[in-house]
Amino acid sequence: MGGKKISKDDQKKKKDKFSRDGPKFNKASKQSFKTTKGSNATVLKPEALSLQLEDEVPDFPRGGGSSLSRHERDEIHAEVDAEFDAEQWDQKKKRKKTQKKTQAREDDLGSLFGEGITGKLPRYANKITFKNISPGMKLWGVIAEVNEKDLVIGLPGGLRGLVRMPDAFDPDVKSEITDIESNILPSRFHVGQLVSCVVLRLDDDKKEKGKHKIWLSLRLSLLHKGFTLDAVQEGMVLTAYVKSIQDHGYILHFGLPSFTGFLLKNNQAVSGEIEVKIGQLLQGVVGRIDKLRQVVNLNCDPDTVSKCVTKDPKGISIDLLVPGMMVNARVQSILENGVMLSFLTYFTGTVDIFHLENSYPTTNWKDEYNQNKKVNARILFIDPSTRAIGLTLNAHLVHNKAIPSHVKVGDKYDNSRVVRVDKGLGLLLEIPSTPMSTPAYVSISDVAEEEVRKLEKTFKEGSHVRVRVLGFRHLEGLATGILKAGAFEDPVFTHEDVKPGMVVRAKIIAVDNFGAIVQFPGGLKAKCPVQHMSEFEVAKPGKKFKVGAELVFRVLGCKLKRITVTNKKTLVKSKLGILSSYADATDGLVTHGWITKIETHGCFVRFYNGVQGFAPRSELGLEPGCDPSTNYHVGQVVKCRITSSVPASRRINLSFIIKPTRVSEEDMVKLGSLVSGVVDRVTTHGVVVYVNAKGYLEGTISTEHLADHHGHATMMKSVLKAGYEFDQLLVLDIEGNHLVLSAKHSLINSAQQLPLNLSQIHPNSVVHGYICNLIETGCFVRFLGRLTGFSPRHKATDDQRVELSESFYIGQSVRSNILDVSNDTGRITVSLKESSCHSTDASFIQEYFLLEEKIAKLQSLDSGGSELHWVERFSIGSVIEGKIEETKDIGVVVSFEKYHDVFGFITHYQLGRTIAESGSLVRAVVLDVASSERLVDLSLKPEFLDESRGESLKSKSHKKKRKKETSKDLEVHQTVNAIVEIVKENYLVLSVPECNYAIGYASISDYNTQKFPQKQFLTGQSVIATVMALPSPSTPGRLFLLLNSMSEATDTSSSKRAKKKSSYKVGSLVQAEITEIKPLELKLKFGVGFRGRVHITEVNDINGLEDPFGNLRIGQIVTARIVAKAKQSDKKIYQWELSLKPKMLTGLLDIGDKLMTDDVDFSTGQHVTGYVYKVDSDWVWLTISRDVRAQLFILDSSCEPSELGEFSKRFHLGEGVSGHILSINTQKNLLRLVLNSSFAVSNGNIDGKDLKMDDHLSEVTAHIHEGDIVGGRISKILPGVGGLLVQIGPQLYGRVHFMELTDSWVPDPLSGYHEGQFVRCKVLEVSRTVRGTTHVELSLRSSLDGMVSQSSAEIGGHPPCKHVETIEELQPNVVVQGYVKNVTSKGCFILLSRKIDAKVLLSNLSDGFVDNPEKDFPIGKLLIGRVLSVEPLSKRVEVTLKTSSASSAPKSEINDLRALHIGDIISGRIKRIESYGLFITIDDSNLVGLCHVSELSDHHIDNIETKYRAGERVTAKILKVDEQRRRISLGMKDSYIGSDVDIRLPSKQQPDEAKRGNGFSDDTTLVSFPSSSLLGVQNMDIEGEKEGFPVLAQAESRASIPPLEVSLDDIDLPDMGNLVSQDQERIDEADTIHERNTRQAKKKVKEEREKEIRAAEDRLLENDIPRTADEFEKLVRSSPNSSFVWIKYMAFALSMADVEKARSIAERALQTISFREEKEKLNVWVAYFNLENEYGNPPEEAVVKVFQRALQYNDPKKVHVALLGMYERTEQHKLIDELLDKMTKKFKHSCKIWLRRVQRILNQQQDAVQPVVNRALLSLPRHKHIKFISQTAILEFKCGVPDRGRSMFEGILREYPKRTDLWSVYLDQEIRLGEVDIIRALFERAISLSLPPKKMKFLFKRYLDYEKSLGDEERIESVKRKAMEYVETTLA
Repeated sequence: MGGKKISKDDQKKKKDKFSRDGPKFNKASKQSFKTTKGSNATVLKPEALSLQLEDEVPDFPRGGGSSLSRHERDEIHAEVDAEFDAEQWDQKKKRKKTQKKTQAREDDLGSLFGEGITGKLPRYANKITFKNISPGMKLWGVIAEVNEKDLVIGLPGGLRGLVRMPDAFDPDVKSEITDIESNILPSRFHVGQLVSCVVLRLDDDKKEKGKHKIWLSLRLSLLHKGFTLDAVQEGMVLTAYVKSIQDHGYILHFGLPSFTGFLLKNNQAVSGEIEVKIGQLLQGVVGRIDKLRQVVNLNCDPDTVSKCVTKDPKGISIDLLVPGMMVNARVQSILENGVMLSFLTYFTGTVDIFHLENSYPTTNWKDEYNQNKKVNARILFIDPSTRAIGLTLNAHLVHNKAIPSHVKVGDKYDNSRVVRVDKGLGLLLEIPSTPMSTPAYVSISDVAEEEVRKLEKTFKEGSHVRVRVLGFRHLEGLATGILKAGAFEDPVFTHEDVKPGMVVRAKIIAVDNFGAIVQFPGGLKAKCPVQHMSEFEVAKPGKKFKVGAELVFRVLGCKLKRITVTNKKTLVKSKLGILSSYADATDGLVTHGWITKIETHGCFVRFYNGVQGFAPRSELGLEPGCDPSTNYHVGQVVKCRITSSVPASRRINLSFIIKPTRVSEEDMVKLGSLVSGVVDRVTTHGVVVYVNAKGYLEGTISTEHLADHHGHATMMKSVLKAGYEFDQLLVLDIEGNHLVLSAKHSLINSAQQLPLNLSQIHPNSVVHGYICNLIETGCFVRFLGRLTGFSPRHKATDDQRVELSESFYIGQSVRSNILDVSNDTGRITVSLKESSCHSTDASFIQEYFLLEEKIAKLQSLDSGGSELHWVERFSIGSVIEGKIEETKDIGVVVSFEKYHDVFGFITHYQLGRTIAESGSLVRAVVLDVASSERLVDLSLKPEFLDESRGESLKSKSHKKKRKKETSKDLEVHQTVNAIVEIVKENYLVLSVPECNYAIGYASISDYNTQKFPQKQFLTGQSVIATVMALPSPSTPGRLFLLLNSMSEATDTSSSKRAKKKSSYKVGSLVQAEITEIKPLELKLKFGVGFRGRVHITEVNDINGLEDPFGNLRIGQIVTARIVAKAKQSDKKIYQWELSLKPKMLTGLLDIGDKLMTDDVDFSTGQHVTGYVYKVDSDWVWLTISRDVRAQLFILDSSCEPSELGEFSKRFHLGEGVSGHILSINTQKNLLRLVLNSSFAVSNGNIDGKDLKMDDHLSEVTAHIHEGDIVGGRISKILPGVGGLLVQIGPQLYGRVHFMELTDSWVPDPLSGYHEGQFVRCKVLEVSRTVRGTTHVELSLRSSLDGMVSQSSAEIGGHPPCKHVETIEELQPNVVVQGYVKNVTSKGCFILLSRKIDAKVLLSNLSDGFVDNPEKDFPIGKLLIGRVLSVEPLSKRVEVTLKTSSASSAPKSEINDLRALHIGDIISGRIKRIESYGLFITIDDSNLVGLCHVSELSDHHIDNIETKYRAGERVTAKILKVDEQRRRISLGMKDSYIGSDVDIRLPSKQQPDEAKRGNGFSDDTTLVSFPSSSLLGVQNMDIEGEKEGFPVLAQAESRASIPPLEVSLDDIDLPDMGNLVSQDQERIDEADTIHERNTRQAKKKVKEEREKEIRAAEDRLLENDIPRTADEFEKLVRSSPNSSFVWIKYMAFALSMADVEKARSIAERALQTISFREEKEKLNVWVAYFNLENEYGNPPEEAVVKVFQRALQYNDPKKVHVALLGMYERTEQHKLIDELLDKMTKKFKHSCKIWLRRVQRILNQQQDAVQPVVNRALLSLPRHKHIKFISQTAILEFKCGVPDRGRSMFEGILREYPKRTDLWSVYLDQEIRLGEVDIIRALFERAISLSLPPKKMKFLFKRYLDYEKSLGDEERIESVKRKAMEYVETTLA
């Protein structure tokens, strides 16, 4: 073959190497043609490869490293040897041939196989296995799994590869994908998608031998490597990424920088996609190539792509071949297991037997493939290094579609047909799956349990077998099966069969350092980690774990097809329940688990399926102080009990104590109890202790709770060790089985007083607590449990300038003064001010020294030093000898002979007059001992040493106690003068000279002031202190004092005075001398220098009006009782408050706190007396008692204006004043008094409140009643006839109506009144609104309260009329007086009384003509008139000011009406011209008749307004008289009148003059009324003609407008039903008026006339429809712009079956109608739509054409809406949906369009509303969202799902809660549904909002109206009550 001669030994070596390395690709199809050094390998015979059918292989493979059985391996070796010998023989025979022939033959073969053949043709097709796959190889695969971070690809030959996310995209495309996007891979790839990939690398699985991983890449930059734009041709199929999305298409990326691609959006491939995303892979056919812009246009139509065959380009290289490319191929030769094909001229490839066209190739499959047969094939794989190519002929893959899978792993099929038997290899079966059968291959090793040597004898083609599916090769669509009987019986066959906790028997197949791989009988493999191989922790597997051994295991879990098992004996044999999920964790469950981690605070325990729990240290069953790691080890199996679990957060709490000790209720640790405990460990945040109680409770003491002193807490924690026992600990809180403890002495000592709940807290008490939190606005103080109080910033410190964070710290012990407790809100307000919370004992400093001593003991034990016996030798006050060691600037250091580690120190101040020399011996007195520092403070001052007792140092021992008699003289609570001897950091060492220089100790700070800047003290300074504790064992032998600044102790200078002072206390009786008498108090002196005061209210038992001090004189000795200490501000003036009340002096009272408390024990309405102590401009201030004050408002003091004017002169200092209590302010101890005796309150409750509440006092109106006479002050004079605003209270105002100013009728009632003037008022009415405002109506008329009214001048000669109080007093013809209230151009309203108004029509204002009513009748003018009519029910009164008798008018009208007869000829004036006729006023009467337009002339009149004028005189004939309905019909035709009568009289009067002459506009006579009895005379003619012309009746009702425009604050619109027609004289006067219209007015009249004419034509058309085309032509000429006429004309044409005529009419209409009349034109277009929809051919196209034309001339939106309406009327549902889709895109900013879309969906009862709503909200502007959502919600309520509507309303109300319009609409919809409970709940929510009062009033009114509609009285009262509560809350 042209190669060197190869020896047999070399061949054997190569054969051995081949067998070791495994099979490679067939060399015959891979090696280069040119002879190289390695060309001798080309003669090797390819080896028969076994079939690797492993696509669904689990992560733990079923077999070892090879998939071949021993028998298969032997057969292959035998075949290789035989072929090798044959090749050697051929070489010898051909060796004689010339080199030239050999070269020629090889050249021919090389050209055929793409330069890849050197030698004979191969026998076997190339197949992909792990041993011949290599990096760089290009493969075609199908996606089998899509995970979040990777893709699993099914490859040829059943292999599986992995694609990581970075390898799925090119870097250029990946940068376009946002980082925040989730599900990147699942949104761009799908299972079953065919992809081309490149092999990156191959890895051996570290966890299992024989398991390999193939890492792939989908990057197009690797796949298209070598591509250029020149190589791309039209028709070529390329794969591209979507790089970006544009408006019209997609920018594509091919992985190469040299060119890009573009795909149009309307391409068929993308139209079916839901959403195309950046990074998505698209396959398309190359269309147009723009080489200038380097852009390739793709067509992604799936059909086009699947049919596109790669052309045969010139010079194509192997680099341009891509897997998945379809080629035209020709059969070159038939191989043993496939076919060899040639394609693209230069290339050959092989197709293995599993990729043939027939999925079930039989034994004679080779007959189907003749040489040179043409087939379509796709490239399966390409190996660029060996130039090997694999192809596929599978029908699905050739059509570019993945083969569907119809079987699942584990399925069993009993009737599978044997298709082919491969000798020595396996069986091909046809599985009867549904809907299509599936091919399956069974390897010979899986046929039976025993080895089968001859398959062809055991199985015959066509026979049926029972098979179970093992796996599935996704690319080939081939299942792998097993026939072994054991496979059908094994319960565990697939991963789905594996359940955590199940016990299985498995065989060990591999053992390594990581553990063992075991195999179940069904073939699944599992891993047993090394820590689970034994009960105990082992470093390597035990001896029993040998390959081939069978053991019993328990499954721990199965995750991602990885099975983990355990061989721990306890777990395998456990009978307890299995915990495999957090949901199974129930409290009390006992199960087995194994420890995974041990920490100091507990153990972590693992269960099945990854479930993990935690056992805290307290639940491990350990003794205090034990380390968990000493009792337990990692991996140990433990039995544990679940104490609690939270499945949502995946937390399980465990206990190793299976049976917890039951604790009785008596033995249970309770909140606030004292316990003892042993320190278990010290943590960074505190100390953990075991409480000495049943149940081994664990508790924690935070660092701050170790001591009351901040510094001591840190020191204590540093010296605490495990095992230390606390004698007393307070239980602050209980959290499950965990206790929160405190070692603070302040809390422990006051444990009994600490409150547990609100009921135990009492105001004004001082309670110990601790600060739990600090904020900028205050401190939170906690007591027991979670009971917490709050101290506002201004209540926390006396100095408001300091920062709270610098004054307090979290955990600080404090004393808190309870200020307020709210049971409703549960809030506690406390004060931390030192002035109110200072210590009253020595507990603070006592705890300091006790803890100091305890810390010193712990330090000595920790350092291993001697115990503190030396302290006993240095007791306080003892005299001790020492030696001066050193002299320093600050003092002298002293050493002691026996205590070398103890030093003494003497400050210079304590040296006295002694000169200290180093080395000299001294005798000193012990002042203080610091045991922790081993330091003793000494003194050499003679007053301490007492020299008179001194003896020589030699004759005395080195130390001697100095006995002092201190306790004899000192008493607890005694106040003493002390001298500062030593200033320490936290306390002072003091001496008490008056008590034999006793040594005491006082704290510089207090509980609340530990961080405050402390007061500075100097040695030798004198201070005042109080003795708090005498020396005792509990006080470490020390005398404790409390400084005066801390205890508020009073000054004293000697012990005698102190004793004397201590004898005076609250409740003591004293003899005192009066030293001064003031208006409000007495000054007294008693005792030795004591001063006191007697308040004016402390003289008599009951306050009286006489002077209490009248019988007392200066110098008089009186007996008094001390009732209280003086206030701090008054202490410099006097010290005590005294009382002279007889009941205080003689009564047996409880002395003490009862005297000090002065509660405000008053009730509203109570009569009290006080004494004036201040008078200002508006208020009198009274004192009711020492602490209670009262105030009296100026207007409550009198009702007489003269007295009110001298208010400040009427009250004097000290004067007694009595009154009734109106309101009480308990916080300020302030009362509000009134003097009037009519005060009455039921049950002490005050009913109403004023508009606003004063901060100092709630304004109430309980003392104001109807009929009361009150004093008032004019606050404001209201404009017009508004009257006066009068103040009658501090914040209460009343209104004096204009009619209530005087008794007489005067022209100007307001004259004589000015602002600030005091007046006497009578209360007429008191009312309260829903908002809580109070309206008070007042009167200043003197006749009402009995006073003689002043005479008033008569007006205009008319006698004064009395005031009309009720409407019943009014009768027709009654003369009345009133003031003008309102004037318009149509008349005026006058005030008759406070509640009655009357109207005066313009015609009744005067006998003459009124040119300007506003000028002639100004507001406030006094008028006299007569009543024309009265309507008591509607309270409507009509008055006339005419002097002629008005009462006879109605009667004369009736008589005139009866006097008229049909046929009479009458004359009159045209009153008004209408489009339908003339209104004519009959001469010499008030009657008006109607002459219809049809009765005007014998000939047709086009425009009656051009022929007649208002005011023109005419003659008419009476045609009809209807007395019942009061109507007159007239006729003016010539045939009626005759030729001798002048019908048309000349007139110059214009319509405007006619209107002015009549007093009202023409429209005013067309008012419609509810009752015919109230109709005016002028209406009867109109009604008479309505029978024949119903259109006129409609026109009349539409044209009616109210005759008078009155403001809303007046009465309702007046009824104009009884109008009096104008008489003939008024019309004659109107004839003389000259024309005054401007050009603009004339133009306006003309436009209005045109509109009226058109309206008349429309109405006439309805009654008289034209019958011919000529008539219609005449009509359209007269009204060319009327769409109504044109459309009627079109309808006429259609009625004649002339469609084309109708179309031509529509076209004429569109050309004729003016372009300004857009609406008219649109009407014609809509009619055109309907015409084409009915008669078009075809209708849809015809409508669309007209629609497109209409868009050019009209608003597009309106045209679309019109077309939509037409479609909806004709129910063309498909066209509706298409049109709506276009409209929502074209008019996406239109709310109306989106609402039509929503309405359409709801009408079709579809559920796709929410996506449309979401799209709309994205498209609509922000300001339209509320409208759209609310309207959509309304649609949901009406025709959709009400719950969705509720959700929408709730959503917008959450965002806009104060929009009452939304609340109103929401309520309307709910009320329409009628679900009472939901409606009431919605109302309750609405009225609980915090809205402005006006909006709240609206909501309450709606609620009340709704309840009234239901008629539930109880609910109605409930709503009213809630409204009042809101008012009271708001006004408070």
